[in-house]
Amino acid sequence: MSATASPHAVRLPGDPPGGPRAWWVWGIGVAVYFVAVTFRTSLGVAGLDAAHRFDINASALSSFSILQLLVYAGMQIPVGLLVDRWGTRRILLLGILLFTAGQFGFALSASYGTALASRALLGCGDAMTFIAVLRLGARWFPARRGPVIAQVAALIGMAGNLVTTLVLARVLESLGWTATFAGSAAGGLVILALVVFFLRDHPEGHEPPAAPKAEGTGAGFIRRQIGAAWREPGTRAGMWVHFTCQFPGMVFLLLWGMPFLVEAQGLDKGTAGELLTLVVVSNMCCGLVYGQVIARHHAARTPLVLGTVVATALVWAAAIAWPGKDPMWLLVVLCVVLGACGPGSMIGFDFSRPANPPERHGTASGIVNMGGFTASMTTLFAVGVLLDLTGDNYRIAFASVFVLQALGLVQFARLRGRAVRRERERVVASRVEAVHVPV
Repeated sequence: MSATASPHAVRLPGDPPGGPRAWWVWGIGVAVYFVAVTFRTSLGVAGLDAAHRFDINASALSSFSILQLLVYAGMQIPVGLLVDRWGTRRILLLGILLFTAGQFGFALSASYGTALASRALLGCGDAMTFIAVLRLGARWFPARRGPVIAQVAALIGMAGNLVTTLVLARVLESLGWTATFAGSAAGGLVILALVVFFLRDHPEGHEPPAAPKAEGTGAGFIRRQIGAAWREPGTRAGMWVHFTCQFPGMVFLLLWGMPFLVEAQGLDKGTAGELLTLVVVSNMCCGLVYGQVIARHHAARTPLVLGTVVATALVWAAAIAWPGKDPMWLLVVLCVVLGACGPGSMIGFDFSRPANPPERHGTASGIVNMGGFTASMTTLFAVGVLLDLTGDNYRIAFASVFVLQALGLVQFARLRGRAVRRERERVVASRVEAVHVPV
């Protein structure tokens, strides 16, 4: 095998066939994720409106997103276990019910406490979507398609963010708070019907192996499942990739980008919204490129991760260190580079997927996905507190990003070598198995 070849180039025994039906079923799952992202990021264009509606300061405003991400991050491992146990369809149905109820509750909230509870409910439902979609792709497509399938899922999710910045922001301005959020909640009911009638966990003849009865239930099984996934260096390396890459773009899009562009840079809301849209468009373009590159050249994972983190740090530093207000060209470059954060974080799943057998994919994906959202939650809190302490000094507040980037890079560098060695051992074993399978 060449140094740049994908370890999934060989079709392994039991690989799902893919095909048109796989795309249809998987597309329904991705549509659920699309709606969840639309609801998740809706606060990003409504942050200033929320501050006025509930009469809150920067720290309290950040609490919306922090609580939402706290619930999301805390749910990742339990959701991974449930996906491995119950399958995709049940988890997606539960997720839709929760995030739709949360969005509708947010629309009707008249107090800060009620609004917080609604965002927590939304975060709980949102947490059930992406891991389930990754599992769905693994059950319906051959393993060699994994990198592209994962990046395309993230790309379509970002299209939900695009709807937020292009449509929801304008609807909010014209129709007001309640009508905007309640109307968007109707999308959850539409996608619920599609999942009920058309989504299936796996193609016929490709049922996952049942866990032995002695090991398939109880706290002992949960501990063994989590422990086995965590012991794989590929799982932990993937978690730190997700941790390091995702959070700058997430923090900017989810909450602090709009206030930074309007309050610190003096832009009007329309121009700021266009820049946030540029982040989303860049994310979608980078996702297509990253997925194709990794599918063809598996060794490109590390250079893409490092390039994404370094580019983000350099442009972020330039934006907060520029004397006075940033020129428009620098803000454009910042938004383009931040668009690569999401696709860069997805590479974490390309480290964890080959490190774990199919029956542990949900659990391992939950561990990886927890990384970026933990970093995002921490940074959202840090920025809000620093803004209040420094009198809305975005330079100081946004500098907190560099601390977590440094931590993530150190941990990834520590684990990467072991992860790659273990992966090579598994590739060799898979090739030997494929050669010796009886016809």
